[in-house]
Amino acid sequence: MTSKTPRDAQIAATPVPAAGRGLSVIVPTHNGAATIGRCLAAVVESAVPRDLPVDVVIAANGCTDATVEIAESFAPRFEARGWALRVLDLPQRGRIAALNAGDAAALGRLRAYLDADVKVSKPLLGQIITALDRDAPTYASGHLRIPRPTTAASRAYRRFYLGVPVVAQGAPGCGFFAVNAAGRARWDSFPEVMADDIFARLNFAPHERIGVPAGYDRPLVEGWSRLVQVRRRQDEGAAEIARRFPDLVANEDKPRAGIGALLQRAAADPAAFAVYAGVAGAGRLGPRGGPGRSHSR
Repeated sequence: MTSKTPRDAQIAATPVPAAGRGLSVIVPTHNGAATIGRCLAAVVESAVPRDLPVDVVIAANGCTDATVEIAESFAPRFEARGWALRVLDLPQRGRIAALNAGDAAALGRLRAYLDADVKVSKPLLGQIITALDRDAPTYASGHLRIPRPTTAASRAYRRFYLGVPVVAQGAPGCGFFAVNAAGRARWDSFPEVMADDIFARLNFAPHERIGVPAGYDRPLVEGWSRLVQVRRRQDEGAAEIARRFPDLVANEDKPRAGIGALLQRAAADPAAFAVYAGVAGAGRLGPRGGPGRSHSR
């Protein structure tokens, strides 16, 4: 059943206690009409246990396009599975406020946070549910996949980035991560930060984080300038977390490639290395706080 909050409604920021059984999938989005349909089509086809309640909350914030209408059109498909789909039509733009509104409306004991441009593979949510089925605080994510971009710069960046150890070996959670009830209790509302994915991941020690084998597709921005903008925001987001939440930094365990492995990769694909290194360097220059969305690196 779909419900829509009036544009002048106020949504509580504090999450409800995660005491209910089941999985909630929270999708914050601003003007996501181009991607929300693909995102929801993948979610509703997910392979999860038949008797497990699933509810999906779309936190559409400040949308001026057809995001809300497209999301609401999926209600019959979710109802056919016995799942709930709710669309919050929030009047003001803001990712963190949307995350907190979605948390407040969610019913499940398990919480998954999904970007609207991400397409989950069919087994991913089922594997996440299994990974989180424990009493101890636990964080889980899947294997990040990046569809082939159209621009030469983004294709080169993608080739190198997919081999970065934290992506190839870890579970960075950019675009999708999930926690169980004990894990979600680690913090109250999401704080106003640029990198909510990093904040969530670093609330867990390395042994409390699980990477499941199933993957999800998340597109890379196109073109040199957008790559630099996003990389700059990533660096700012990571620095903000370290500055405001220094105790969390102890949980960082990004594996790093040795100089020998780095040189080997650079020699094997010099163009990809040049673009990746150039974007990283350019991201440290220029004005701060530019446009772009944080991705964990």
